Amino acid sequence: MTSTTTKITLAEFLKLPETKPASEYISGKIVQKPMPQGRHSRLQSKLCNVINDITEEQKIAYAFPELRCSFGDRSIVPDIAVFQWQRIPFNTSGEVPDNFELPPDWVVEILSPNQQPNQVIGNILHCLQHGSRLAWFIDPDDRSVLVFLPGQQPELKQDSDRLPVLAEIPLELTTAQVFDWLKMAT
Repeated sequence: MTSTTTKITLAEFLKLPETKPASEYISGKIVQKPMPQGRHSRLQSKLCNVINDITEEQKIAYAFPELRCSFGDRSIVPDIAVFQWQRIPFNTSGEVPDNFELPPDWVVEILSPNQQPNQVIGNILHCLQHGSRLAWFIDPDDRSVLVFLPGQQPELKQDSDRLPVLAEIPLELTTAQVFDWLKMAT
């Protein structure tokens, strides 16, 4: 993860071209996210697909991978940003806009090698402070999920622990089920 030392404004940051991997704007600085690797990519893709298979057709919610969300004094790119359908800011043509200037209802971050955990958790806390209702911090090495709910202590979920999801999403998952997605060759 790289970052700049010169401070710029959020408006200046949003005028810059996108980078690969994505850069985020945090506390006046530009911080580039690490390139996703295999486990990260698999968990991100699978979780988005599982959520969207249940929610899209009924217009309950939608899980966006790597969606830039700019609100408060940050512009972040959560690994997964889940929005209730009625909160998706469709344009006048009914299409998904390029710019989301609101926090996701549910934010999921997957820890990558060489990523700073406290920086990622800082983004999660920022989301919760601005209206997110749920956050997961997935650690593939530890095989755990740290769950954040507004106004509560984080909870560490492991093994057969059930993972909370948004109340309107009819999905039941355990921590073990999420990490079993990594076993593709069996």
